[in-house]
Amino acid sequence: MSSFNRRFVLCLALLPAAFAARHVRAQAQAPAPVLLFKVVSPRDDIVVGIEAAQLGAGATPPVQRLAAMLAEKGQLTLWQYASHKDASGALVQAPLRQVVVFRNELLRIEPYATPLAIRPPGAAKS
Repeated sequence: MSSFNRRFVLCLALLPAAFAARHVRAQAQAPAPVLLFKVVSPRDDIVVGIEAAQLGAGATPPVQRLAAMLAEKGQLTLWQYASHKDASGALVQAPLRQVVVFRNELLRIEPYATPLAIRPPGAAKS
């Protein structure tokens, strides 16, 4: 087998590995997933989002970690989320504006589930 043929076969063999490495790198650069919560007060309720990385890891449910952060800091700046249509016409949950949530004994935080795709803050509008 000639030198050229051996190199060609080797390149073909390594091609799937190169594509896999590129795919892993693209996933690593993907924005962190956003978790949504409903903040309920006596006056109104809103849906807010926080990146999973900001909550940190732990054995406790994310809603408890968010409540602990709020209790510790006294206030949190979060993104308010609402449903919008993207450029293709599909409904998505997208950040609307930043809001400050203050610790309050009458405040309730619940996990918020949605079938819509969740767009992270700072993601390009599509």
